[in-house]
Amino acid sequence: MNERRPRPDETPRPDETPCPDETPRPDETPSPDGTGGCGGASRPGDHPFLPPDRSLVRFRDPLGRPRGVGFLADHHGTVLTGHEVVDGPGPLVVEDADGRGHAVNADAVTALPELGLALVRTEGLDGEPLPLTVRDHVEAGAYVRLTAGCWREARVLAAVPATSTHGSHLLHGALELAIGTAGRDALRRGGGAAGGPVLDAATGAVVAVLSTALSTGHREAGFAVPLRPAPSDGPLADLLARNAATVPAYGADLNPAALLELTATSVGSDFLTAVPPVERPVIAREFADFAEGPAAVLALVGAPGSGRTTELASLAARRARDPRPAPTLWLRGADLREEDVSIADAARRALTRAARIVTASRPVQGDPGELTPERLARLARSAGRPLLLLLDGPEEMPPAPAGRLREWTDGTAGWLRETGARLVVACRAEYWEEAGARYPAELLHGRPAPALPPCVLLGDLTPAEAREARARYGVPDAELTHADARHPLTLRLYAEVRAALPEAPGVPVDRDAVLAAHLDLMCLRVAVRLAAENGVRGTAVRLLAAKVAGQVHEAARRSLGPGQGALDRAAFEAVFPWGPAPARLGGGTGWASAVLAEGVFVPAGAGYRFAHEELADWIQGAHLDLDEALNVLVRARGRRGSLADTRPLPVPHHRIGPVVQALLLLARHHGPRRLSDTLGELTAALRAGPDAWWAARLLGETLRGVPDATPYLAVLRPLADLVARWRGRPAGQPAGGAEPWGRAEPPSEFAPDFWATLALPVDARLDLLRRLVVADAAPHAVDAPRYLDAVARLLNDDPLAVQPQLALWFDDERPLPATPHATVATAAQALLHTHRHAAPDDLVELLAARAHARADELLAVLAEEEPSALCRAVHRWAHDERPVRRVAATAYALRVAPHARTAADRELLRHTAHALLTRPADPAPAPHGETVVRPDGVPAPHEGALVLLHVLADAGAPALSRRVTARAALENGPASVVSPCDAPSLRGPSHSTHADAGRGHPAWHS
Repeated sequence: MNERRPRPDETPRPDETPCPDETPRPDETPSPDGTGGCGGASRPGDHPFLPPDRSLVRFRDPLGRPRGVGFLADHHGTVLTGHEVVDGPGPLVVEDADGRGHAVNADAVTALPELGLALVRTEGLDGEPLPLTVRDHVEAGAYVRLTAGCWREARVLAAVPATSTHGSHLLHGALELAIGTAGRDALRRGGGAAGGPVLDAATGAVVAVLSTALSTGHREAGFAVPLRPAPSDGPLADLLARNAATVPAYGADLNPAALLELTATSVGSDFLTAVPPVERPVIAREFADFAEGPAAVLALVGAPGSGRTTELASLAARRARDPRPAPTLWLRGADLREEDVSIADAARRALTRAARIVTASRPVQGDPGELTPERLARLARSAGRPLLLLLDGPEEMPPAPAGRLREWTDGTAGWLRETGARLVVACRAEYWEEAGARYPAELLHGRPAPALPPCVLLGDLTPAEAREARARYGVPDAELTHADARHPLTLRLYAEVRAALPEAPGVPVDRDAVLAAHLDLMCLRVAVRLAAENGVRGTAVRLLAAKVAGQVHEAARRSLGPGQGALDRAAFEAVFPWGPAPARLGGGTGWASAVLAEGVFVPAGAGYRFAHEELADWIQGAHLDLDEALNVLVRARGRRGSLADTRPLPVPHHRIGPVVQALLLLARHHGPRRLSDTLGELTAALRAGPDAWWAARLLGETLRGVPDATPYLAVLRPLADLVARWRGRPAGQPAGGAEPWGRAEPPSEFAPDFWATLALPVDARLDLLRRLVVADAAPHAVDAPRYLDAVARLLNDDPLAVQPQLALWFDDERPLPATPHATVATAAQALLHTHRHAAPDDLVELLAARAHARADELLAVLAEEEPSALCRAVHRWAHDERPVRRVAATAYALRVAPHARTAADRELLRHTAHALLTRPADPAPAPHGETVVRPDGVPAPHEGALVLLHVLADAGAPALSRRVTARAALENGPASVVSPCDAPSLRGPSHSTHADAGRGHPAWHS
């Protein structure tokens, strides 16, 4: 291929012609390397801190004569150059690094003559833009690099006023440069150097643009136009802002783009999965509110496997994709060290690691490692995009910071206030219960939860989110048990297991089966990797997988020792050797790298931990000595069984997971009876223990975790009575005897949500809640959850199942201490009345069948407020073969008749009356024992039907006229009959009845 030769009048590109050695003039300052000119670098690519050739372009006229140089300043193809380059006759041609020319239209040029600059919009250039300075001035004496025939080094002498050769523009702050003789000659007008970038020698950012058209009274060459200070708006201001947001620069020219580049490396790709996670709108909205609000700390609190880490990764991704990206720095609790006094120490180390990654990936001028979290946070705040720290798994912090949590939290809160940074903590409830109380309340975002400071709770997926997740994973709806079909980690792990199975299981599987299958799959994958590296084939691979499983269980057993549930380096290498494995493992090499590559373990600080916290709890629970653990945590006895040593070991609360899993394993291996006995012991310990935290939390978490809580009703009923007895006592009054729980309040573990989420049938759950409603606080008296509210939610979710259970409460006349004159029975009435719209027809049928005075009271109210439902009901009863239902039709048709407002309702009542008249031999007992007649006589259904017809005949008259007509009709009948229109349900609102009184009772509004 023929080489392109320069024309005789062509100025060589900076990267094409090396600079000759120069001898500086006596009045010039030599460069640091003594060359006085190029500094020993003739090509941009030869110096690690010089921009690549493809960032520079040349401008020519149509005849090929040089007009100057420019450089890319953003990713949209904007070229920044000097005004003199575009200020000439005829069109321009821009030439890229490959020598390809592109015509420049006049409308693509934005001339800024008052600034001595010009912007040119181009297309098709594939170079990287150069960073532009963010400083308002350049210090005198600063060293710079510039392109004038080659890359040269110069020094800024001063900022001086200079005029263009045309004399039409005066620049007050032009930079006067000290440069060697050859360099000064190259900067003369017509030399082709105009418009070239002037780079800060320390940061590599462009601080000015070369100009060959400026002069002063004593000098005609060696000037540059500074980029700053710049106007606050306009094309140049927009370009500077765009460059600062997208082109990283470090050192003194640190810009937001550098912040994003550094912090992005901390997030990495460890959290990327083949299947994108389902967005959880409630959590995303909480994060958005946090970003806009005044709080500085948000705690995302959830159990292991609920998706805490996934939500943090989604948050970081959203911030990175935002039109105005914001810096996010990811930290783990294992990144903390014993000497740390605040989160800033861990952030500083994370930035140092990120700087090493950045400098290893590309040449960077300026030392990113010198960046402190304080400077980063202040720069982010000044840019309007505060730095966000994500702290995942703070439970993994070493014992020393955990032991002085108050001091560490105080230091963190002070640092956040000072720098304006924000912090999101993703943790277990056990950690936040203690740590959250250490933060000032005004710094926290969210709402208080039972026993927890303000936070955002993260649980299972909603039904809609779970359906979307199962669709993405390719998991049919019926393959997981109902209790686990919305659990994020179970869905993810089961999808991996299912993809490896030849066929799907024939029955729904639960979380325990999924964890076991996933562990087997991981061990098999590790064995396959080891076999490939060591030449093992055939059935030996299965044997190797069994040995891998044995080592994983050994690692779990060792993780139960002192610490945070991880293995230090020595223990990890003893289980999974980096080098040759012992003979008992079959020899070979690569055990450590294999388990890390397959994601069974991940690095955690100075050691290693299981990749999934829930899997770690599950497998560690299989190796826990449960009896000894209960001795230490609940019974206050050491291994020797001596009651004298009652000082418990300092076991962190967040290490409760393996103990709960060991309790659940007890039921799976030995049956519910064995677990029920242990739970009964924990219930008894609630009274006797000076600190009942472990007993209460173990009891609550275990009962939540059992797949069916019915076998444990013998534990739940006494527990419910105990909670009701404690919470229901008047304020300030002792409970009598030894205080339950050993503290001023009952454990929050047994709040209403606990009882509402137990795996129980509806009748058992409502029976427990019936025992507990007497412990409710007054409505709106305190900001605390109420048991009646839990019942209301259950009723709203499944009215057909809950309505019959609430009707059974009509016999419970226990008073509600927090609501004067209310009882459990009236509370049930109020709930049924409030939520009547969900299933009004079913409610009417239920009340009619209940045969209870409370039911009749509610039916009387429904006759006024839901007349259509009563009309439909009496129409059905009138055609019922059971005499008692026809009697009910008679009584309630008369009650609802004055309130039937629509033609359809009145037509139903007419059909009811005609149906009753066809059965004159029906008996006449009053329904449910209620008497609306004199003792010596009752109306038969056909007599009531006659009254009803009279009422309907006068349907267009006022209610009073209808009642008078009804009385007259009855007076013509048996003399002993009192008109049903005199019954309380048909009197006007001024005549209050026991039903109306009940409706006005406070319980109806509770």
